[in-house]
Amino acid sequence: MKNIKKGMVILLVFASSALFGQYSVLRGPSAGSSYTLPANLNFTAQRSAHYEALVPDGVDGALLLAEMEQRFEVYNRLFRFDPDTLQSALRVRVFTNPRQYRDYVESKLGVSRDGAVYLHYNSAENRELVVLKGSGESAPVFSHQAFIQFLRGFVNQSPAWIREGFAVYFSTLVYNETEGRLEYEENLSWLDTVKRAGPANPETILLADRRPGIPANFQGLSWALVSFFLENGDLDYFRTLTDSFMVLDPAASALKNSEAVYQRLIRFTNLTSLSRAWQAYIAQKRTFTELVDQGQKNYSEGNLVAAEADFTAAGKIKSGHYAPLYYLALIAYDRNDYAGAEALYKRALDAGAERALVQYARGVNASAQGDPASAKAFLEEAARLAPALYRARADDLIRRLE
Repeated sequence: MKNIKKGMVILLVFASSALFGQYSVLRGPSAGSSYTLPANLNFTAQRSAHYEALVPDGVDGALLLAEMEQRFEVYNRLFRFDPDTLQSALRVRVFTNPRQYRDYVESKLGVSRDGAVYLHYNSAENRELVVLKGSGESAPVFSHQAFIQFLRGFVNQSPAWIREGFAVYFSTLVYNETEGRLEYEENLSWLDTVKRAGPANPETILLADRRPGIPANFQGLSWALVSFFLENGDLDYFRTLTDSFMVLDPAASALKNSEAVYQRLIRFTNLTSLSRAWQAYIAQKRTFTELVDQGQKNYSEGNLVAAEADFTAAGKIKSGHYAPLYYLALIAYDRNDYAGAEALYKRALDAGAERALVQYARGVNASAQGDPASAKAFLEEAARLAPALYRARADDLIRRLE
């Protein structure tokens, strides 16, 4: 797992009714539904040390089990639960047909859930993580739900901030099927929201289970607190967190577990000091907007190394955004890496960058690369799309190419 983020401590949407009242524990094998699986849909059961995969024809259950066992190892290297206490294997049911997936989930919950959902029953043998395989955008949802399944396999009702915070934290832990290993990039999707919300009282998050109402941005704040405990670099805070896992009672309510964890934390941690350290930790993390702004500043000042670092970091936060790709293309051009620039310009276009802007840049790049035919085509298109901006400049460069 060498690709797992350096510094990361690796050595559902299902929540308690106290905080997310729209969900409740399912009582029976199918929550009272009369839904029947299609006659032509057969699931094959395959087992590994901790998981059972129910897969339809054509799906590699062994591959899924390999992924889930790696996830189990990552999670449990941190939580250190006793695997022998699992009441039954953690089941994953795979669908490849979107309609069949939707019908099955709706038969359990009354509503559908995109990509993946963990169904939690009073009876452990009926619990299962249900996933629609083949939808790329479902990967973070599946990762989120996979952690929820792991946690609730050992602790039925954990503190809300642990459940939600770690589920968000691990939602970017994805499986590379080609390499056969998990890969992790830090999940900063909540950082903008957390920063805009301003300072939060950690006690409010730690004791959310015993207070009425859902704190604003609770998932984001929970992630921020978990991220702080794991990544701030102070081993005392990390040890305080991991020690608190030992007081979780598998059979206790979320309220009782929340109180137990809180009392364990404050035994060794001053909340005022924790609050200051937490806010300092969040403040030094840069949001997507901050990274792009700083990257633009560094680029305009000719500091290409710093600009490249800024835009690369921004791209990790929003991998589908065009801005980091466009500026990284400009940097490649400045370094005379014309082929690299062209590849990045294409990706920026695919991500939604303004076409006239990118086509003009591609024309300049193709000209420098010694490809006048492509340069003219790109420049003409830019001039046609935005004549006020590019017609004069495009005509001037085309004349010089002739």
